[in-house]
Amino acid sequence: MLTIRMYSSAGKVAGQGVGSAYSELIALLEKHYPTELNLIVNRFGSADISHYHTIDPQFYLSTFSKRVGRKIGYVHFLPETMAGSLQLPGGLMKIFNAYMISFYKRMDQLVVVNPSFGAKLTALGIPAEKITYIPNFVSKKEFYPLKASQKAQLRQKHGIAANKFTVIGVGQVQARKGLFDFIKLAHQLPECQFIWVGGFSFGKMTDGYEELKKVVDDPPANLLFPGIVDRKQMNEYYNLADLFLLPSYNELFPMSVLEAFSCEVPVLLRDLDLYHSIISGYYEPAADVEEMRQKISELQTDAVALSHLQTKAAAAAAYYNEDRLAQVWHDFYTEQAKLGRR
Repeated sequence: MLTIRMYSSAGKVAGQGVGSAYSELIALLEKHYPTELNLIVNRFGSADISHYHTIDPQFYLSTFSKRVGRKIGYVHFLPETMAGSLQLPGGLMKIFNAYMISFYKRMDQLVVVNPSFGAKLTALGIPAEKITYIPNFVSKKEFYPLKASQKAQLRQKHGIAANKFTVIGVGQVQARKGLFDFIKLAHQLPECQFIWVGGFSFGKMTDGYEELKKVVDDPPANLLFPGIVDRKQMNEYYNLADLFLLPSYNELFPMSVLEAFSCEVPVLLRDLDLYHSIISGYYEPAADVEEMRQKISELQTDAVALSHLQTKAAAAAAYYNEDRLAQVWHDFYTEQAKLGRR
């Protein structure tokens, strides 16, 4: 039996995709390999593998111990993805980014959730052979489509008209996520209902906090901000929607997109290059906010196009299924443990 120590503080800050990815992986391994993998969470000690999901200073210090075994780092963000997320004085941001890179360089192997980030890590001085791509995934037990009758009941529960075309976005309330464009679309399309599920996970350090806080506190009549929602309730919110929209300017592999796919909700995304290698063909792309407005308007009245996009979402959910990725993780850990014993 392999002993794997998992280190993460993502659960301390609600509403983060990092925390969702961590929770999904723990549940996956416990379900599929209960007798093959001995998982120990946030307790320092001897291990075959130490898997670091966040870059806390105490975790960094532990990497200098010879007992930690093979050191695996999960890359959920890079310096460029922090821009538009946090507001820190210039000097502090430079220190934070330097620390982040130093943490990654302490690892024996890094796991990226998007293959396009391999080149970015090598540009930071990390050898390509130390980088492995394993995509994110979500559990069908937590995120799944509901029946039409159940969706109607949910709309009644949340005060949304049964015939109102509803667009949902999910993620932290921050400039990088394209919130200002989401708000603009709500103003431009008053006949639609817009919902953004998420909050200010990092409080006043959030980029664009002051301006965004004004809208969250006093939104347009057709825009709802329910705040940070418990993960167990998220399936309801996805199933309320006719369309999922993420106008984000920078991402790795957003868990919210996979969750929407798993609920078989049609997906519209800002067409970022980094999506092309992982979910091309499964979503409707839009170059900018004007094209998003046009496509939302079209999808409101074109039931065939919306149904076709829903079929694509279901296909994506089938590809990124947990059973296939459970085997990928098992093989990865097994190989890394062998390397650690050499």
